Amino acid sequence: MGWGLPPPLREAAVPAVLGVVATAELLALDLPGTGAALVIDWIACALLTLRRRFPLTACTLACLVITAPVVGHVDDAAAPILILALATFTVARRVDGMRSLIPLVLVFAALSWGYLRLDRPLDVSDLVFASAVVLPPYGFGLLMRSLDNRNARLAEQAELLVRHQEMVRREAITAERTRIARELHDVIAHSISAMVVQAAAARDLVRRDADGAEAAIDEVTSAGRAALGETGRLLRLIRDTDDELGLAPELGLDRLPDLVDQFRRSGLRVDLTVEGRLDALPSGVDTSGYRIVQEALTNALRYATDRVASVRVTRSATALLIDIENRTSGVPDSSGGLGLLGMAERIAVFDGRLTHGLTDDGRFVLTASLPVVPDAR
Repeated sequence: MGWGLPPPLREAAVPAVLGVVATAELLALDLPGTGAALVIDWIACALLTLRRRFPLTACTLACLVITAPVVGHVDDAAAPILILALATFTVARRVDGMRSLIPLVLVFAALSWGYLRLDRPLDVSDLVFASAVVLPPYGFGLLMRSLDNRNARLAEQAELLVRHQEMVRREAITAERTRIARELHDVIAHSISAMVVQAAAARDLVRRDADGAEAAIDEVTSAGRAALGETGRLLRLIRDTDDELGLAPELGLDRLPDLVDQFRRSGLRVDLTVEGRLDALPSGVDTSGYRIVQEALTNALRYATDRVASVRVTRSATALLIDIENRTSGVPDSSGGLGLLGMAERIAVFDGRLTHGLTDDGRFVLTASLPVVPDAR
């Protein structure tokens, strides 16, 4: 509790309050030796203002000062007990190991010497009283120290967990971007291949053009073949081992019925609705639409409480719309949102939109919109 004060004032606040309490008590008692007792109490309180920076030294000296025999009968005052409690509590909380016992040993030694100096026998009741004064605050200080250490460990573990989650998130983004890049490079390779074929055919057809036109077409053909070769080398670097030769079929929404059948065989009842033609979509949008449906149905298979999901794919003049919903237990993604994160990365490539969330009746609804740009295929 800082009360909004700067650190030096916070450290001095409690000792100052104890000094005021001790002063008021001594003035009220009006016993012989009050002046000396006031000096001792305030010296001890002044030492305790340093308890955070020098806990062992400050608290040990405060204990010795407050337990020093005082002239007269001011031992009737109770405020020094509070000062002693603050000192023993602080040293237990802030000093490691056996060193924290030093003030306790000195307190018992000072009290024993004081009793002997006053020719008063030291009996069991005196030991019990001294123990009752210093041991409870010392034990409470040890408890607070244990709690402080535990909280520090929990804070460290929480920080490590946040770092781990961020690392997993970055790895997921990287993996998804790599897969998107691979799929888009497949599309580019297909387009460049078509360009090469068309350019070569155009050279054969253009018989009436000048030599300069034929040379220009030759340059288009050469550049296209070079780009195709570079794209192929890039694909070999990032392609999965299962598709090393590039023989896997290109995934698109024309394979959506097969995908739905696959999930139905896994136990998920899928209601599929398709509106509009999906056979003339741009290649990148086509592949990404397939991947979005695949990821959403994977989550539905894991978390749909009634094992039912509905999929609506709509092709409009300007966009491909995908709407998927299912009843859920409230956890839409098993990997802390990484599947949804991958969808967002994929849609961002096309400047699309993704919305998802739980409805009041317990349905998880996902809507994706991908702008449709005429393909050059």
